[in-house]
Amino acid sequence: MSVSGKAKLSREQRRDLDIEIGFLEGIARRDPGYVEALQLLGDDYTRRGRFAEGLEVDEHLARLRPDDPLIHFNLACSYALTRQPQAAFDALNRAIDHGYRDFRWISRDPDLAAFRKHRLYRRLRARIRAMTVAVR
Repeated sequence: MSVSGKAKLSREQRRDLDIEIGFLEGIARRDPGYVEALQLLGDDYTRRGRFAEGLEVDEHLARLRPDDPLIHFNLACSYALTRQPQAAFDALNRAIDHGYRDFRWISRDPDLAAFRKHRLYRRLRARIRAMTVAVR
């Protein structure tokens, strides 16, 4: 995900993003199974700082695509942004279980910054280290 970013949006960027969000919300109402539109909507909510709404979208996507590792990764980011470390930990583990392997990004994604300060992150890192040692 990594769209929360710390950079402030200009007034024009906020307006454009709000227009896009409105458009995507309309699409999602008409077709609640349109995964690509929902992914964009979730990213836009996060960029706009609307983390709770982004989380709702990501939870819906996880129900639509329960085996998609990237969707579970994005869900973990939403949980981290809404200060739910246990749920973020669980979603990251599901992402890994389903094949997510960009471990370097887990250690750098700004959306996971708060989670990386939590004790559960050490447990996740231990799992990742064990996996990478086993592969070598």
